[in-house]
Amino acid sequence: MTTFSAVVTTGIYCRPGCGAKPLAENVRTFELAAEAEAAGFRACLRCRPYRIAGPVGADAPELVCRAVQLIIAGALDTGTEAALGARLAVSPRHLRRLFHDHLGVTPDQLARSRRAHFARRLLDDSDLTVADVAFASGFGSLRQFNRDMKLVFRASPVELRNRRRRADRLAADGGLMMRLPFAPPLHWDALSSYLAERAVPGVESVRDGAYRRTISLDGEAGVLEVRLGGGDHLLLTAHMPFWEGLIHVVDRVGRMFGVDADTAPAEAALAGDPVLGPLLRARPGLRVPGAWGAFEVAVEAVLSQHSARARVRRQLAALVAAAGRPVPGLEHGLTHLFPSAETLAGTDLVAAGLPPATAATLRGFAAAVAEDGTLLDAGVNLADFTAALTALPGVGGSAAQQIALRLGHADAFPGADRTICTTLLANDILDDSVRLADGWHPWRAFAASHLIAAGVPALAA
Repeated sequence: MTTFSAVVTTGIYCRPGCGAKPLAENVRTFELAAEAEAAGFRACLRCRPYRIAGPVGADAPELVCRAVQLIIAGALDTGTEAALGARLAVSPRHLRRLFHDHLGVTPDQLARSRRAHFARRLLDDSDLTVADVAFASGFGSLRQFNRDMKLVFRASPVELRNRRRRADRLAADGGLMMRLPFAPPLHWDALSSYLAERAVPGVESVRDGAYRRTISLDGEAGVLEVRLGGGDHLLLTAHMPFWEGLIHVVDRVGRMFGVDADTAPAEAALAGDPVLGPLLRARPGLRVPGAWGAFEVAVEAVLSQHSARARVRRQLAALVAAAGRPVPGLEHGLTHLFPSAETLAGTDLVAAGLPPATAATLRGFAAAVAEDGTLLDAGVNLADFTAALTALPGVGGSAAQQIALRLGHADAFPGADRTICTTLLANDILDDSVRLADGWHPWRAFAASHLIAAGVPALAA
């Protein structure tokens, strides 16, 4: 967990490792930058704490974690704390009290800090106009943008843009480039190999050291590219039809690659395990792989229940060709958008080449998701999430656990995954994988990711 140091005599807070040397009696510590800002401190101009990543509320109660994820998804960009509380079935007063007790800020203060920090990064990294930065960062108006930036940074957006350092500006050959900071290490090779093996043909590709994919924003197509940028950041290049709401695109990409993940607690808990210890040492910094689209990874998990990886890829290619929207003129093997649940539910997948039983299961699953959008809502607890999925015809427990893992449930464990079983057998472990995983609670998704990574071929250099 990142700890920010605030100096009461200067009113400034700093990130770990800043060169400032204040007297210990003048220092207060905060776990969140937003908490320091709520206490009246402003960001250090030297170490720029807004440029580092870190988990929010990782140790907080489940309800607070769910609220944080909704805030990150934009619930307070235009909504209110009362509406957020209603979604969580609590009063806004109780929600504010929980946030204050566990995070040191109110929901509104956390949302404002996240928007302001993202905007500051855009002002540094990009040449977007101030107006574009405001709406890309989730602000509802330029007036709100100017007010909140002055509250957080004690300067206007124009003044902040004029302060940026020469090396901050990123130039891309088309599109917009941004840094995605992470706390080192991050095992890029293992993570990209995992995504390459599960890439949806036509929608995703991993080539030449970069992950690329198509995305749909309000019906318009875009393309994202992510590659390792340095020892403490990834580089995202976004080609989008508009910049409004870019903050949420970047947050989704960040969750996909685990840039905000704090792996230290899981590593400390599992380092001495005879099965996992050697795997952790072989791939330091491996993150649990996330997902761009919940429905997309759910379809892959359902298809993977009864078929080998090569056959699943052929089936995914067939349904994308049959139901996905074509996006002409792209490179790197990208050709389509992934179909929505509504579209897939109405597509004749048998005619597309899928076996009748598989087609029936997939169409039924797509219809259920189209009818009930909460089925793939990762904000509910793991038991309820997997119970709702396994209640659907043809969806097994391991598939539900695989979906939960990709959507961020820290204790999910797809015990029937072929790669997990192969890795265990390769290490002469004949024990039942699910029973074995009981000892890895509550970090079973982290354990599963290492077991899977050990059995996934590395990408060719």
